[in-house]
Amino acid sequence: MWLAESTGSWHFVSLPEEVADQIRGLTDAAPRPGFGSVRVSARIGGTAWRTSVFPDAKRGTYVLPVKQPVRRAEDVSAGDVVTVALRLLG
Repeated sequence: MWLAESTGSWHFVSLPEEVADQIRGLTDAAPRPGFGSVRVSARIGGTAWRTSVFPDAKRGTYVLPVKQPVRRAEDVSAGDVVTVALRLLG
């Protein structure tokens, strides 16, 4: 998990390349609003939420925003390695 330099408060998880490739393969055929965002259901530990992943050209993958309530509930912060479960929403 990392802290965005531009905002100072947004925390993100960068998805592994193979996961990003799978997302691209499943979603490239349909136009996507919102900067190419893809709606997902995400889970870290016991905390699940609905959000979007966003393509990040700088990192060459998708990034998942992790809101403060999730970070607090799971006691995670920037620099931590987390396991994320994702499900694409239609």
